[in-house]
Amino acid sequence: MKTALLTTGFLASLLIAGCKTNMSATDTQDYGRQAVVPVQSEDSYYKTAQQRVKARAEARKAGSAKNVIIFIGDGMGISTITAGRIYAGQKQGMDGESYQLAMETFPNVALSKTYAHDGQVSDSAATAVAMVSGVKTDVATLGLNKNVSNGNCASAAGNEVQTIFEMAENAGLATGIVSTARITHATPASTFAKSASRNWENDRDLGRQADLGCADIASQLVDWPAGDGFEVAMGGGRRNFMTVDQADPELTDRTGGRNDGRDLTAEWSAKSDKHTVIFDQAGFDAIDFSTDVKVLGLFEPSHMQYELDRAGDVSGEPSLKDLTVAAIDRVSQEENGYVLMIEGGRIDHGHHAGNAKRALEDTYALDQAIAAALDKVDLSETLIIVTADHSHTLTIAGYPARGNPILGKAAAGIGTFLKGADGKPYTTLGYANGPGGACGADGCERADLSDVDTEANDFVQQALVPSGSETHAGEDVAIMSTGAGSERVGGVMEQNEIFFVMAQSLGLVD
Repeated sequence: MKTALLTTGFLASLLIAGCKTNMSATDTQDYGRQAVVPVQSEDSYYKTAQQRVKARAEARKAGSAKNVIIFIGDGMGISTITAGRIYAGQKQGMDGESYQLAMETFPNVALSKTYAHDGQVSDSAATAVAMVSGVKTDVATLGLNKNVSNGNCASAAGNEVQTIFEMAENAGLATGIVSTARITHATPASTFAKSASRNWENDRDLGRQADLGCADIASQLVDWPAGDGFEVAMGGGRRNFMTVDQADPELTDRTGGRNDGRDLTAEWSAKSDKHTVIFDQAGFDAIDFSTDVKVLGLFEPSHMQYELDRAGDVSGEPSLKDLTVAAIDRVSQEENGYVLMIEGGRIDHGHHAGNAKRALEDTYALDQAIAAALDKVDLSETLIIVTADHSHTLTIAGYPARGNPILGKAAAGIGTFLKGADGKPYTTLGYANGPGGACGADGCERADLSDVDTEANDFVQQALVPSGSETHAGEDVAIMSTGAGSERVGGVMEQNEIFFVMAQSLGLVD
C-alpha cells in the first residue's frame, strides 16, 4: 500500500511551507483527505475558477470522489466528436448520424473556453497546465504560471505551479499517465514537468539552457519527487530516455537522443525491484498490472502508431483501450484512490496532417477506451471526465444526404455529387487551412475529386488556406463527465475550472 510521503526538493518545500502557513483543516466527508493550498493559490485565474466551481458544487450538492480519470482527446473539438460519431457508426455498419459514442452518454456536459494567458488560440501545453493546476499560463510552457517567459530557463524559478498529480502523490494516492503521443509531449508532461519550453524533451533540446540549471522533461519524469512517483507511465518517446550510444530496442538502425550519458530507462529500473520498463506488446503482455509493479512503457522512439496503422507495427504495441484497462488495474491496487490521465494524442496529429481519417479512427479508439473504463470502475466513487485541450479547423459542410459516407464526397443521393461554383465535387469534411490548401505559387485552383477515393487512408482533405501543417482552432470544446462529483461540470466553463472539478471532488483543495 502506498503511504503519504513527504518528499525532498521543490515539492517538499511546498508542502513544508503549507504545513506552517497554508494548510486547511477541512477534510472531505467520505475519504478523510486534508485539503492543501498550493503555491498558485493567489493567482487570479486560480481564485476565480475556485469560487465558480465551489458555487456550482454547492448549488448542485455535488459529491466526493475517491478516484479520478480524465480522458483528453488532443484536438478533439466539437466537429471532431460529431464526425467521429458518424464515422464510428458507419464503420460498424450502423446509422452514423444517430449513433452514440460512449462519451456521449455522460449526464453532465459543459463547454470549455480554451484560450491561454497570451493566446487567443492555444496549444496543448498551456491548455493542459490549466486543467491540471487551475491557472491559465503562456503558450508552450509547462508547470509554470503566467509570469514565465517562454524559452527562458531563468524565468521559471519562483513561478512553478503544483499539479493535481503532485498533490495526489503526496496525499498517498496512486497516479498514472497514458498517451499515444510521446510521454514527454505537452499533455502528459503537464502532470509532472516544470519547463519554460514544452520542446525541451531531452537534454539535447535544452541546448545552452542546460547551463542555467534547467532539467529536460524526460529526466524530470524519472526524477519526479512527488510521493513515490507514478505507478504507471505509458506511451511513446523512448528516444528521449536513451543515449545516442544506445541502439533502439526495436529499430536497430536508430539510437536514443540523449547526450548526457544518462540511460533513463536503466535509472527507472534501478529505483526498486518493482520498477520495470517495457518496449513492445510482448513486454506489455508479460506484466501483471494487478500487482504493485511500477511500469514505464515506451512503445516507440517517438509517437505511438496511429490506430489505423497499429496492426502494421513490426513488434506490436498495445491499443489505447488495452493501455487504459491495464492502467486502471494498476492504480486500483491503491486503497487510498488514484488520479489517472488518458490521452488520445494522435487525434491532433491526424488533423495537423489534414488527414481526417486517421484523426477520426483515433477518436474512435479513444471512445473505446472510455467504454472500457466505464465497464471497470465504480461510478459511485470514481469521477470520469472527457474533454479536449483545444479544437482544430475541421468543418462539416454542404448538404449531403443522410447516411452519406462521412469521409466521402458530399452527395444528395447515390452518385449525385454536390459541386462547388467551380463545377467540381467536394468532400463533406474539410479544413480551414492545412496541407490540402487549394492555393499555391501558381494561383488557386481546386483539384477535381471526381475520380479520387476520398475514403483512402492517406487522403488529405482539401483546405482553404495552404499551410504545411493545419492549425489549432479557438472555439470552445466539450467537457463531459459522469460519476462521483460530476455535478461540478456545467454551463460554459473556463478550462482551468476542470482542475477544481477534480481536486475539489477528491478533497485535495477547498
